[in-house]
Amino acid sequence: MTTTALRLSGRVAIVTGGSQNIGAAIADGLAAAGATVVVGDLQDSPSHESIRLDVTDETLIASVVDQVVTDHGRLDIVVNNAGIMFEKHITLQDTASWERTLAINLTGPMLMTRHAAPHLGRHGVGAIVNISSIEGVCGNPEHAAYSASKAGVQGLTRAAAIDLGPLGIRVNAISPGWIDTPLNAGYVDAHPDRDLVIDGLARLHPIGRVGNPADVADVAVWLAGDSAGFVTGQTITVDGGRTIRPPLPGIMR
Repeated sequence: MTTTALRLSGRVAIVTGGSQNIGAAIADGLAAAGATVVVGDLQDSPSHESIRLDVTDETLIASVVDQVVTDHGRLDIVVNNAGIMFEKHITLQDTASWERTLAINLTGPMLMTRHAAPHLGRHGVGAIVNISSIEGVCGNPEHAAYSASKAGVQGLTRAAAIDLGPLGIRVNAISPGWIDTPLNAGYVDAHPDRDLVIDGLARLHPIGRVGNPADVADVAVWLAGDSAGFVTGQTITVDGGRTIRPPLPGIMR
């Protein structure tokens, strides 16, 4: 077995929303590093043990955490990845979609943290990784609820790191930028000149490309493991440099 595979050997992880996209890549990455992975989602994972989880249901969250600990004897890692996005102009933002976005994207991670925390610190290696977004510090049109929820995730991460540090639990977040997922691919494919959009997106990033789910997964695995043992309360931006370069008018490029 490689050294990489031993990094998380013997540890047990829950990944919410881990059946597809970024969540699936994180689940794969944790498993490749040696962890036992349980995916908590409304649909089953094709690759990992799955358990039905609705992160807006606190009773179900408590049950899932207890079941994982009963089945596997411990819980060391929680990745709060489950999320949703509605597109609404702020003047048309309805209360129902606003509250549902916050319930899934922000309250869900809080509830998972609250119910998992008593178990996470028992072996001295507890880690929580929250998935935020670069929209937690900047925004896109019609994304008020999403941006607000992701900003909240970053605040929750900092506050939870302070509360849980004395229990031996580290709490960090990742803010992905444009990641090549089916959702984002749909925006690209809907444009009449798909190749032009792909080229334009690549040019937004100093690294010269958009991200892929594995880029986020690699950081999540690092944050979950001992190599990040002195890292807590941080939000790691994974965006290929997109947010560090202010835009210029096309004529000046």
